[in-house]
Amino acid sequence: MGRTIAQKIYDAHRVDTPAPGVGVLKLDRVFCHEITTPIAINDLIFRGKDRVFDCSKIKAVIDHVTPAKDSKTAEQGKTLRDWAKRQNIKDFFDIGRNGVCHAIFPEKGFVRPGYTIIMGDSHTCTHGAFGAFAAGVGTTDLEVGILKGVFTMKEPETIRIQVNGTMPEGVYAKDLILEVIRTLTVNGATGKIMEFTGPGIAAMDMDSRMTLCNMSVEAGATCGICQPDEQTVDYLWKFIEKDYASKEAALADFRQWCSDPDAEYIQTVEFDLDKLEPMSTFGAKPDQVKPVREMKGTKVNQVYIGSCTNGRINDLRAAAAVLKGKTIHPDVRVVISPATPAIYSQALLEGLIAIFMEAGCCVTNPTCGACLGMSNGVLASGEVCASTTNRNFNGRMGKGGTVHLMSPATAAATAIAGEIVNSPLYVSK
Repeated sequence: MGRTIAQKIYDAHRVDTPAPGVGVLKLDRVFCHEITTPIAINDLIFRGKDRVFDCSKIKAVIDHVTPAKDSKTAEQGKTLRDWAKRQNIKDFFDIGRNGVCHAIFPEKGFVRPGYTIIMGDSHTCTHGAFGAFAAGVGTTDLEVGILKGVFTMKEPETIRIQVNGTMPEGVYAKDLILEVIRTLTVNGATGKIMEFTGPGIAAMDMDSRMTLCNMSVEAGATCGICQPDEQTVDYLWKFIEKDYASKEAALADFRQWCSDPDAEYIQTVEFDLDKLEPMSTFGAKPDQVKPVREMKGTKVNQVYIGSCTNGRINDLRAAAAVLKGKTIHPDVRVVISPATPAIYSQALLEGLIAIFMEAGCCVTNPTCGACLGMSNGVLASGEVCASTTNRNFNGRMGKGGTVHLMSPATAAATAIAGEIVNSPLYVSK
């Protein structure tokens, strides 16, 4: 019987089997940020184990509240900063060089097909877009990973998400993943891997694949994953060109991390892109999703474009295409946060930042702050935000606030209209 990508990675990294169906896996990367890692650091210090398994395999960033908004967040940053220096962690991205973790780490070439990655952040599943196993973990697993470089998990079971057809104009990866979550529900993939495959995925760039994998956790999945291909090689080429004679050689190597044709899945769910339209959440759960056309008339106070889900350069391009030459609604404020300094710089070069500012938007530094209601865009009670982030839980972006999730293009159109509407780029059938 063939093996799925996740099973192949599990097999290749397993160093022990403490119980039937349970493996101890060696880790290729441990990612860290200033909100969850300081708890692990302080506990390791308390236990007299202030050390790391391999300083070259640990990558750290201050990204959730940056710059610090108060004394508590300043202390969290200081704890991570001092630890990175003490442990000789070279790949530490402090204020000014920092970006949203799940955008900057792939951008720096830290993710490769076949890797195992953990982080104390639920959206670590983003990195599965490269054909890696990447999972968000709790404090105990994070501590063990930092100290010993291992992670314990059950042998993975995979749900195949078969994506066919061609993406209509004005429809994006965010619309697809919202439809997937609506179909599976928030519990439909609990403890499973979601493998995205099919011609619809093969046609997507890496930014889009990261959007899909990022929100796999909203269906309960441990990790979303895509098969590595030419797109993966092209994205990583500047980091791997010395390791391979050609891109073809790199692709041949990466194919070892593709699922076998006779791999066994616990479930297959098919989606037809040709029938997809812009989608939006409407309640306080990520599976409460409906077409944007059914949300018409839903007024908003704020629009947010950014995050580890949709703060990449193609997301900003999509938003700018809608906003160019237009002005946002007078009753709406718009906050835009490019996910990394490199994305911010590229947006400057392309004139996207100017388009946003001329439309009346506030463009901030890279940060996760607004997404989880900590800084740079927190809602007041009773306010409504059209957001490109990944969670619409009650109070997620501020106590008493409501969040509707959507694509950057839909968010930009909503900013102009003052209510949720389809992007002008959308061509109705």
